[in-house]
Amino acid sequence: MPSRALPHYLVVNRYDDEDAEYFRYCAGHDCALSFLTPPGCVKALGPVEPGRVATVADLRPATLVAPARELAERYGPFDGIAALSEHDVLTAALLREEFGCPGPGADLVRAFRDKVVMKDRLAKQDLPIPRFMELGSSPPLAEISARIGYPLVLKPRAEAGSVGVRILGDERELTAAVQGLDLTRFECEEFVSTEIYHADGVLSEGRRHFLSVSGYVNTPLDFLRGKPLGSASLDAGPLREQISELAITCVKALGLVTGCFHVEIIRRPDGGLVFLEAGMRPGGAEVPYIHRDFHGVDLMAESFRTVLGIPLQSARPRSGDASAGWVVMPEPRHLPGRVVRRTAMTGVVPQVYAEVLPEPGEVFDGTGGYFHVPGRFRLTGPDERSVRAAARRVMDEYVVEFAPLEAP
Repeated sequence: MPSRALPHYLVVNRYDDEDAEYFRYCAGHDCALSFLTPPGCVKALGPVEPGRVATVADLRPATLVAPARELAERYGPFDGIAALSEHDVLTAALLREEFGCPGPGADLVRAFRDKVVMKDRLAKQDLPIPRFMELGSSPPLAEISARIGYPLVLKPRAEAGSVGVRILGDERELTAAVQGLDLTRFECEEFVSTEIYHADGVLSEGRRHFLSVSGYVNTPLDFLRGKPLGSASLDAGPLREQISELAITCVKALGLVTGCFHVEIIRRPDGGLVFLEAGMRPGGAEVPYIHRDFHGVDLMAESFRTVLGIPLQSARPRSGDASAGWVVMPEPRHLPGRVVRRTAMTGVVPQVYAEVLPEPGEVFDGTGGYFHVPGRFRLTGPDERSVRAAARRVMDEYVVEFAPLEAP
């Protein structure tokens, strides 16, 4: 084993775009990085010593232990292990325990990954959450009806982006929905309607380092059903302060002391706020880009640095007063689909300052999440109202046409 003068960090990577430029995240901090990544993501890592990249068939913990051990034997023990994707944060925690590394442990990460653990911990501290129920292997449907009521939400315990979420109106719909499901992997909860907000921030030793609050335009579940999704930052005022306070209270109650977080909160028709869910990572879609552009904070970098114990980039806490927002367009209803034509929104909707558009011929197959979509737009304006109006206009006026993908 060679002698080491620099800290050695292991990165679990699934990104194939600029989010995989980890050298940016550790700027100003000399260190050595080794990587576990699928083959198709290697190029996105940038200039990396080839021997420090282990390509793997998948990112399951059982798959990663052996190649991680080979990297540790070759380059020295790990001083930290990081993963930025929601799908990999628990894997990284399990690897930290396997290799005796500092950083967030599996117990903390599960509180941000498993929706039953998450809500159970908050319920024990009397924080406002929806009525919820762990399902187990074969729960009596009558008990679900009595405890939760209708409509109710059936959702996976450990998914992200509303994947697998169903809103069910009665016991007949519930009976049909649970057929063939492994219910130990699901939970159900009260459906709370009206507005959904998201708070994105960073804690440092229990103190608020940065926090912004935004309101969704449509909902993440709408997006999975084929509607555009957007967001607009809230104006300063009582609502923003109330959401900020609840978000910070909840992530601290879940055990976070230092780290990046994304919290979703619902406002009931009577105005009361209810926790929806939280992640111990940056928000998705255009959230990281908006924050770099307008709030002066790189949430991806801060997440990477806090997990590894590297000092934060920002010199002091920043406020989230810039009026900004974003829109992402859904993939075509009939998959796979090939782009035939699309329009542009810059120069058409004045609040659009950047856009990422597909090229004619580009194919969408339903696996793009919030990133590989047929239109991404970033907006700014004088206030929340103007940004929301611009987001609606983009949703209404942007045109993208598809043709069925021809069989080979």
